[in-house]
Amino acid sequence: MRRMVEGVHERRQFCPLRLASLATSPTLRGRSRLAVRFQAASRMSTGALYLQQIINGLSLGAMYALLALGFTLVYGILELINFAHFNVFMVASFVGMAALELLGLSGQSQILTGAALVGALVFALVVTMLVSGVLGVVIERLALRPLRGVPGTAAMITTIGVSYILLNVILLTVGAGSWNFPNPMPRFSWNVGGAVLELRSVLIWLIALVLMVGLQLFVTRTRLGKAMRATAQDAEAARMMGVDVDRIIVTAFFLGSALAGAAALIFGLYYNYTSFIIGYTAGLRAFTAAVLGGIGSVTGAMVGGVLIGLVEALGGQIFEVRWTDVIIFSILVLVLVFVPNGLFGRPTATRS
Repeated sequence: MRRMVEGVHERRQFCPLRLASLATSPTLRGRSRLAVRFQAASRMSTGALYLQQIINGLSLGAMYALLALGFTLVYGILELINFAHFNVFMVASFVGMAALELLGLSGQSQILTGAALVGALVFALVVTMLVSGVLGVVIERLALRPLRGVPGTAAMITTIGVSYILLNVILLTVGAGSWNFPNPMPRFSWNVGGAVLELRSVLIWLIALVLMVGLQLFVTRTRLGKAMRATAQDAEAARMMGVDVDRIIVTAFFLGSALAGAAALIFGLYYNYTSFIIGYTAGLRAFTAAVLGGIGSVTGAMVGGVLIGLVEALGGQIFEVRWTDVIIFSILVLVLVFVPNGLFGRPTATRS
């Protein structure tokens, strides 16, 4: 059974001073997590503190990169900003929670090791990615395909409407509270230069790396991936060469939404909670990462996600957490002013 997290009125910013496994330690329940983090931070040297934030930033960056890839895949094919992607991510977090609870896991008290841990994580990852991928295909088929030939912003506005439908479905069925996300990973960590490297961070990096490398190989090495790149360059020319453009678009929505599902599982395992509101903040930063890297560029989305994660973590350390959004979007504006296509984007070819 799911239990709502107690004390969730404490503000959880996405810029973590997340040191060791203090946030989930049973001996610290009832104490202020924020106070505990600052106490731990005060015992670290300056170098170790910045190294800790780099570790945190890489974990955040892995999540943002996977989520940003969904924006990039759809925009690269349709030149459409899919705002429904925000809340596909949110819905997927509840799917991941349900998948873990289906295995009898709840909260952070039930710890698995070895094959049992790998099996549980693989099961949750596969279920979450499949369900979110199918959700993306349903959105494309029912809400966007009928508008494909309609000029203007109708399709983009429709994605905003779909996003609010998903938000309110979860709000009305699950509720407005925050929910304790099952986390079966052992609280194992290493001391690296005075900073704490948790097992969960290593697993998050591994999952994200495998998925991103797999996507890159799929796009560059497979026949379907080459068809996706051809469609992104010129859909009409690709259609005349025998490419099934409808199939390519469905594939882009499935892959993008499935990666959002993987990002949602990473979010739950990292923060140990989920809520109906998480899609907006994480989604907006992932969208920023996609634009920063060059929306439409797979490599750009990966690099942009990692950069945004690092900027968020280090910016919160150097300045204050409340300034992280100012820093992130200021960097975005500067990049777009001087490099309008993003770091890895290419100028759009003029089609005759």
